[in-house]
Amino acid sequence: MEFKPSKLHKCVASALALATCMSFSISASAQEQAAEEEEGFEVIQITSQKRVENLNEVPVAVSVLREDQINSTFSANIEGLQALVPSVSFRKGNTTRNSAITIRGVGTISFSVAAEPSVSTVVDNVVLGRSGQAFVDLYDLERIEVLRGPQGTLFGKNASAGVVNMVSKRPSDDFEGMFEATLMEDNEYRLKGRVSGALNDNVNGSLTFLKSQFDGYIKNVFTNEQTNGYDKEGVRAMLDVSTSDDTEILFIFENVKSNDNCCADLELAPSGRHQSEASPNSSGPGDLDLDQRQVDHDFETRTLDEHTAFSIQVDKEIGDHTLTSITAYRSWNNTEFREGDFTSTAGDSTLPVFGVPFQLHDIGPQEWNQLSQELRIASPVGGAFDYQAGFFWWNQESERNFTRDASCQNNNGQFPAAISAYLENELGVASPTDQQVTDFIASEGLSCNANDIVSATAFMETEFKNWAVFADAKYHISDDLRLLFGARYTQDDVSFSHNRRSNDQYSRTGVGVRAFSTDFDGETDESNVSIKFGGQYDINDNSMMYATYSQGYKGPAFNVFYNMSEKDTLPIGPEESDAYEIGYKYATNDLIVNVAAFRTDIDGFQANNPEILDGVFITRLTNAGSITTEGIEVDFMWQATENFLLIGGLSSVDAVVDEFRCPVGLTTCDGNSGADLPFSPDLKYSLSGEYVMELEDMDVYFNGSYVYTDDINAGGPGTSASPGDVTFLPDYALLNASVAFSFDDDAYRISVFAKNLTDEKFVTTYSGDNFRYQIPRDADRHFGVQLRVNF
Repeated sequence: MEFKPSKLHKCVASALALATCMSFSISASAQEQAAEEEEGFEVIQITSQKRVENLNEVPVAVSVLREDQINSTFSANIEGLQALVPSVSFRKGNTTRNSAITIRGVGTISFSVAAEPSVSTVVDNVVLGRSGQAFVDLYDLERIEVLRGPQGTLFGKNASAGVVNMVSKRPSDDFEGMFEATLMEDNEYRLKGRVSGALNDNVNGSLTFLKSQFDGYIKNVFTNEQTNGYDKEGVRAMLDVSTSDDTEILFIFENVKSNDNCCADLELAPSGRHQSEASPNSSGPGDLDLDQRQVDHDFETRTLDEHTAFSIQVDKEIGDHTLTSITAYRSWNNTEFREGDFTSTAGDSTLPVFGVPFQLHDIGPQEWNQLSQELRIASPVGGAFDYQAGFFWWNQESERNFTRDASCQNNNGQFPAAISAYLENELGVASPTDQQVTDFIASEGLSCNANDIVSATAFMETEFKNWAVFADAKYHISDDLRLLFGARYTQDDVSFSHNRRSNDQYSRTGVGVRAFSTDFDGETDESNVSIKFGGQYDINDNSMMYATYSQGYKGPAFNVFYNMSEKDTLPIGPEESDAYEIGYKYATNDLIVNVAAFRTDIDGFQANNPEILDGVFITRLTNAGSITTEGIEVDFMWQATENFLLIGGLSSVDAVVDEFRCPVGLTTCDGNSGADLPFSPDLKYSLSGEYVMELEDMDVYFNGSYVYTDDINAGGPGTSASPGDVTFLPDYALLNASVAFSFDDDAYRISVFAKNLTDEKFVTTYSGDNFRYQIPRDADRHFGVQLRVNF
């Protein structure tokens, strides 16, 4: 029977609304009964406010994914977890460095090496310079905390839209271990293992490894091989040292390597470049062949990643205060190989472009190195005045070279112009005539056709310097009423250099290869003061509400990319936000409900605008204007019975452009106010349940989840999309299920799972050119089995 998402959407929406209404109307007698029961939720503790606190006592909109929730998704990376947090969306790029996270519709999607994300990614208290550093794999995690809205008074830097805070499991006192093997269809497997325990009376240690591999789910008909897979391996070692009764030191080392032939753009609408068995079954732009799982590429899109990290965290008690120091170093080597012409026949023709397919192949290695230091002092809790204050310093340097090999281009007379410049600059011919240019071309046997491959390389360097002082405090006016406030001062310095040179003897221009050389550099600095102010009120022992006003800030940037020109050397101003939020939290022994209503106004929004440059689709980073995102979020956990747990979440977000500013010199700009922000669904919700059947010799866990994502505009900011437009990505719904058999108090667990049971076809990213899209692995139904051993 064909799956009808609209009917199932209505059914699940009604169920979610009913469950939410039930959560608000739980009777007093039921509350008393729940309080008397011994069974119920464990207290969910988080560290999002730099203290160990109960989730439902924190006056911040935060979602927590615990270890068991993460495991139940059977996901390979953080992309697979976005379904569990409705406010979070994920924009897939060709490589990890070009992928991005958005929260409440706000995120930075940029190819520039001199720009930073609006959503800050933090791993074990260390801020990552690029979100893609966290996209390699998921392992050894205790929980993931997603904080929505500006978080500048406590977190490291650039938390103008939110924070994804990932917390690893610390070494245990007692010896324990885990081994996990997951096998899925199409030769996909993942292996994980961990041992932990005391090395002596003062030192606990843990060692974790991962190894995973996948052939891929897309067939390249040119090579007759699968693509869009991965090959990863990594190790993480931790030492938790108690040097005295008042000092604890945590050492973390990590090295992860990845070789991914991901992510090839699929031709879902006819490109008009060539016909092959990988051509889509569709009529034209906007008509998407969602069953397409083939490409015809003679150059494989691939990413090589190596991530190395080392950090030292020291926590020392000084009187009744706690001093925390976090020193960290991280390096990230990322090399992309990109198929840019999306055919296997390009570059073969003896005819000039653009009448025939052209070749465009990219290779771009890059290395990031970052150092950071954070110092915090925290007061004791329980008094009238709780506070934290700190200092943060961060430095990141990157080096990148990017080479493009492409067909020669002469649609606007670029070929004779290049030869004329060669005669004048290299051979000393003053003001060459057209006849001299023609004679030289003939004598050298030169041409400028699709099979004439020219090349140029750009060398780019960037450096980010950031330091800040911050404070966050809570004043207890009474036992039930608290005043919240905080402040931060930030100083940012950004610098870059860009040198591009032609690798062609005659400096001929190519498709997406500019003829002229560059020698650009620039530097800019900005400072910012941001504040937070609010109140928190305990309604009773089970519920509280809060209201906050906070400011967010993201530092300046430059649009540093391969085909950078003089107009791109101007600095891009900072992104500043004003956020208003009202929240309600309710918690009993068997029910947790969190509700947040919010509005965020952002000025100087840093965003990419689409543009055609030298025949190639690019996006140009600019201060696109001012935007507003507002809406409501609901999430709940309900222990309906001793053996049945229901978890749900809903995000209704209206993220729009208030004022659109076209970039200087951009003639193709058609932005308008009132349009939706890209990659921001108006509605997204999830509902999952787990039922435990307790048998004599084993426990059986039944798990199911349903996730609905509304349609998305995947164009640039200030653009609109309707059904049938190339940038309109239709809504979709996913139904996942699993059953697990647990033995000997979960010493052994065997799980069988299915993803996308209804085989719903969908697309998550529009890449450009009116035909290129990304279809994820989860857009096809697939099955797997997992064995986990705990000892």
